[in-house]
Amino acid sequence: MAVPTTWRTCAGFGPPLRDTGWAVWSRRWPAWAPHAAAVWGVVFAAVQVVWAVSGATVLWSPDVAYAPAVQLLLAAIAVLAAVACLATTRTPAGCGRALVAAALTLAVPAAVMGMASLPAYFVTLVSFSGLDSATGLAHDLLSAAGAALLILVGLSYLRRLRGRCPRCGQEHTGGFDGPLAHPAPSVASKRTRVTVHLLLCGLLPWAGVKTVWTLGGDAIGVTAQGWREANASESEVVKALATLGIDVTVLAALAAIFLSLGLLYRWGQVFPRWTPVLSGRRVPRLLPLLPAWLSSVGLSAYGVCLLIYAPLSAAGVLPRLKPSGVFTTGSGVTWMVAFGGLAFAGLGFGLIAAARSYSARTRPVCASPSA
Repeated sequence: MAVPTTWRTCAGFGPPLRDTGWAVWSRRWPAWAPHAAAVWGVVFAAVQVVWAVSGATVLWSPDVAYAPAVQLLLAAIAVLAAVACLATTRTPAGCGRALVAAALTLAVPAAVMGMASLPAYFVTLVSFSGLDSATGLAHDLLSAAGAALLILVGLSYLRRLRGRCPRCGQEHTGGFDGPLAHPAPSVASKRTRVTVHLLLCGLLPWAGVKTVWTLGGDAIGVTAQGWREANASESEVVKALATLGIDVTVLAALAAIFLSLGLLYRWGQVFPRWTPVLSGRRVPRLLPLLPAWLSSVGLSAYGVCLLIYAPLSAAGVLPRLKPSGVFTTGSGVTWMVAFGGLAFAGLGFGLIAAARSYSARTRPVCASPSA
């Protein structure tokens, strides 16, 4: 059977491209997202109940595991979210509308917080440093999928309530399965560019200290010898990078900076000349947006926690940090916690600002909605 195809207009990107059945299906996401989110809710709840009953260790962070009671609570929230998503396929009124809004408002933050460690898992996997917790990674991936689906459901539902197209958010007649018109490439506003660049500067103290250690220097209570011994069991990839003076986490931060800049400038919307085969083609919106949104929330939340904890610990309001691991002084640990807070919060909020601008500048609209 031949796959149905339609033509898609791409303003500013050369000749139109032929859409496949996949493209037609993907742009009908307001129709299938509620059902997909409902399935996710049931699966997520079942997995949480199995983990809670079996006593499986599911890590939220390297040092914190989910308690069984929390897992059962997450399962209940997922079931409520599944019911709410199915309710959005209709137009509930009064109390029903309030219950749907409350369920989604509760479920989205829970799913977002559940994927907080996803950037850390990415770094360990790409550096071949092993996997700390298979259940923790599975939980993060399930939470990320749920967050994406629930946000899509909430967005399309809100647009329908406002009498707008659930896909593009504009007011027009007809359905939402027609072709899409994409705006021409553009650069983020000067205010956004300055804000993102200033936020990314928060990486400098953290990356500088790690580079000093990797190059064989001593800093904030950590000796070069202690740093080498602590990393003796790392993967060959990590060791090879260290011989060049490159820490793998700093390299990951550089990749995130590259992503941030791509979200700000035109080359993040059209593949540049130095990308063979793809040069001149439009960059799919989700290609940069998906990793940006998935990593930014966890980074920013973790960074804020560190920035709050470091000064309160130094002032004695919270327990003072003691020397541990490669650190020989408590003050060194405190400084590194503060540097980490600046780095993660700066990178996280920088990605959020850049992704928000990119999303607004690249949002397509329905070109010729079907009657």
